Amino acid sequence: IKDGSRQRRDRKKTVSFSSMPSDRKISSTAACISFMLEGCEMKKVRSNSRVYNRYFILDTDMRSLRWEPSKKDSDKAKIDIKSIKEVRLGKKTPMLRNNGVSDQFSNECAFSIIYGENYESLDLVASSADIVNTWVMGLRYLVSYEKHALPVIESSQNSLRSSWLESMFHAAEVGTHAHIPLTRAVQLIKGLSPGMKTTKVEQKFKELQKAKDKLGTEVTLEIFTEAYCELCTRSEIYFLLVQFSSNKEFLDSKDLMQFLDAEQGMEGLTEEMCLETIRKYEPSQEGQEKGFLSIDGFTNYLLSLECHLFDLQHENVCQDMTQPLSHYYINSSHNACLLEDHFWGSSDINGYIRALKMGCRSIELVVWEGPDNEPLIYAGNLMTVQIPFRTIIDVINQYAFVASQHPLILCLVTRCSVKQQKVMAQHMKKILGDRLHVDPPNPEDNYLPSPDQLKGKILLKGKKLPGNCSDSEADVSDEDEGIEMCQGLAEDGADQLNAPLERKLRLSKELSDLVSYCKSVPFRDFDVSRRNQKYWEICSFNEVVASRIANEYPEDFVIYNKKFLSRIYPSSMRIDASNMNPQDFWKCGCQMVAMNYQTHGLMMDLNIGWFRQNGNCGYVLRPAIMREEVSYFSANAKDSLPGVSAQLLHIKIISGQNLPKPKGSAAKGDVVEPYVYVEIHGIPADCSEQRTKTVTQHDDNPIFDESFEFQINLPELALLRFVVLDDDYIGDEFIAQYTIPFECLQAGYRHVPLQSLTGEFLPHSSLFIHVAVSNRRGGGKSQKRGLSVRKGKKAREYTSTKTVGIKVIDEVFRAATQPLREAMDLRENVQNAMVSFKELCGLTPAANMKQCILTLSSWLLNSDNTVSVTLNLSEQYPSMEAQGPVPDHLRKVLAAYETMIQTSKMLIESADAVYVKIMQAQKAGLDFHGDLHETGSKEGLKGRKLQKAFESFAWNITVLKGQADLLKHAKNEALDNLRQIHYAAQSCGISKSASTSPDQLRSRGNLESIPESENTSDNVSC
Repeated sequence: IKDGSRQRRDRKKTVSFSSMPSDRKISSTAACISFMLEGCEMKKVRSNSRVYNRYFILDTDMRSLRWEPSKKDSDKAKIDIKSIKEVRLGKKTPMLRNNGVSDQFSNECAFSIIYGENYESLDLVASSADIVNTWVMGLRYLVSYEKHALPVIESSQNSLRSSWLESMFHAAEVGTHAHIPLTRAVQLIKGLSPGMKTTKVEQKFKELQKAKDKLGTEVTLEIFTEAYCELCTRSEIYFLLVQFSSNKEFLDSKDLMQFLDAEQGMEGLTEEMCLETIRKYEPSQEGQEKGFLSIDGFTNYLLSLECHLFDLQHENVCQDMTQPLSHYYINSSHNACLLEDHFWGSSDINGYIRALKMGCRSIELVVWEGPDNEPLIYAGNLMTVQIPFRTIIDVINQYAFVASQHPLILCLVTRCSVKQQKVMAQHMKKILGDRLHVDPPNPEDNYLPSPDQLKGKILLKGKKLPGNCSDSEADVSDEDEGIEMCQGLAEDGADQLNAPLERKLRLSKELSDLVSYCKSVPFRDFDVSRRNQKYWEICSFNEVVASRIANEYPEDFVIYNKKFLSRIYPSSMRIDASNMNPQDFWKCGCQMVAMNYQTHGLMMDLNIGWFRQNGNCGYVLRPAIMREEVSYFSANAKDSLPGVSAQLLHIKIISGQNLPKPKGSAAKGDVVEPYVYVEIHGIPADCSEQRTKTVTQHDDNPIFDESFEFQINLPELALLRFVVLDDDYIGDEFIAQYTIPFECLQAGYRHVPLQSLTGEFLPHSSLFIHVAVSNRRGGGKSQKRGLSVRKGKKAREYTSTKTVGIKVIDEVFRAATQPLREAMDLRENVQNAMVSFKELCGLTPAANMKQCILTLSSWLLNSDNTVSVTLNLSEQYPSMEAQGPVPDHLRKVLAAYETMIQTSKMLIESADAVYVKIMQAQKAGLDFHGDLHETGSKEGLKGRKLQKAFESFAWNITVLKGQADLLKHAKNEALDNLRQIHYAAQSCGISKSASTSPDQLRSRGNLESIPESENTSDNVSC
């Protein structure tokens, strides 16, 4: 998509129709029970892909769940509420997960009732997620309270909310009258629920007044309370509260702690911290005093910054800023002086101000000859406004370090005489002063200085005279970015890839001397660069040429960018100032991809989103595999990468809030029929998109309830983008979007703030989602881990090294074959055991160990107390012990747990030795790196064969380093799982005793890389 806009896709559209009556909004457990007493039709799933339509209804005494019609006797076509062990949401039983018809219905429309001493399952599919949530919520309450459910529910019916609303109402009363004006009531509700439309609130009051025969301009407390509950209760959040509320209408501090720990991934929580959160977000005085978080307080918390999708630690500089400049992506601008396109667009200093405030660290300055010996800046079109060079430098000096203290690079394109070049130099020295970095580079160094070393400095990228030139001016080659012609690429790549026009530029020595670390040179080919290019020299590439290089020589481009800076600028054919896709060049390691900041759309969204991840400082550290001196990475990889742990991203789009009408739309009145695209942008292997159904409920707050999965092969280079569109037969219209780097995601239940087409955040507009990453704990920044996918030992595809073609080197790498197999077996055995245990607990592979133990404890609480299971925490590897008769299903769970513990034990105790062997092989291989060219030549390798040997060597080093890292992370993860088991067992009361503190497990052997010294010990701990 070259113009940055979303092109219309020809796809079959799907529409979601909720079967829950639109006038029935579930805002209490009593409403759930009422719905179940009326009953509804659902599908009953049986073995052999058999599906039956049945009418399910709750008995009036609320002791049994029945279904009809059925061939069974009426006593058999029912389940006693007291026999229910668990109610599972989603496809979490073997019947729903493996049945041949499971693909015919969504995960959100399925649920299972586990009942009886043998843990049988009744697997059901409803017509909508709303109905599923209603049944699950109601059944869970009935299991807890049985026949006393309704009195208990009614007695505790939102007392916190009622008393709070009553106090709000009385504070707004006029005199002693028991009513308030309608306009005041509307204002109150809008104040309590920002973003709600006035017309919607007024309409609700009119409906309630009419139903109660109380039409007028006054509102009673009863009508006010009912209107607020119907308008402001978000059923999806209410359902979530009930899951964690210990069967109450609120969360106490322990409930909240369990939610934050198990779902949001927060560690180190205390009860006092949870009470502080309650006091901060709970609106009622009673709730604050008693430590209760009502539905309104819980909603406030989930809408707060603490529960945004973006990890707040990335709002500050959080990456290593001590590496060479060439190891970072640099936020770059092209033609910042333009406010529109290249032909009709006007020039203005505000373009520079906007770019610098947005964290841009590379600004282009095209300088032309001006009158009165004053050089001018404009985009090369005489129809645009011309701005004095001095004015722009003044602006840059004022705003250079407002958003970031890290170095700013000014890319000079000089189109003026030597006389005015001297004026340029004088202006810059006078205005920028000591900020201008002019110290010559040290020839003894091999890499550019780091962003930290250049803090507060301004670098000039431009032409420079030879060091031995003593004249005040001389000719240099000139590569004009605006008119550069693309040269063809020869099949063997030996010809010039980016050959400049044969033209010269007369350059002033005074201006030349201001250029230090960013000397512009023409790019010839990769061999010439390897032999001749200095680390302080930089090449600029037209996007067309850069694209051809990226497609035909991706590995070479990545290697080149490890040491040298490269700048990619838009083709001169983009007269509309459209943007190229920066990911096309980021994947090759290109640091500076110049963007037209004035043009909004997909491409600019990617650029802005990408640079958010490091405090918006304008510098983002590239993935390790693209920085390491000896490593293999192909930008066009279409599968998993050697040594990089792929991850499985689980996204559930739950709902939308206050979605605005598309800007400029005149169709359909105020009706919005939204759907959401979820997009992954990254290397080709990761690029993917999926969409929800269109919601036609004619509401600003649509419920989507759809889940998606994406495999991310290079997480460090991936971006996640949400796009909300309005489904229209004329043409789908843009509503909002949000783009976030994968590394900034917080797991758990999160709100996604939405942005307009021009990048402004839309007030009170958001998406409510759930995020999980397989084998990565929610919210935290734990190590990268592999996919939770079961593979039997026979079916495993073991990672192996490649043949280099040099006998002595191949023998070194061959010695690593067995350790590599052992490492994969250790990791995969634990992965398989964990997946089996999680599935038997009724959870997905994305669940964490705390959730498994909490689920298990809930089964035991709902049993007849004839079975007792405890976790013996006095042992290093806690065992699970059962007393009393053990049902078959529970016996399987115990066996799966034991298998998981034993495979974890094997991993933890064997990882060190295997890690040492792999790293020793890598070190032995690296010893050949310096003389690899000479060694290959002696073996008779040359040309393409020698190049292939280099690639295989880099591949092997990357595989060994990567597999060692994966083993290191797997051991740390196994230790973390043991720690989670300790915490969960203690919190839910099924622990036997504990002589080992969970925190001690954290330091029980952290894997570290073996120091690459001559004397490597075999006792190094991983």
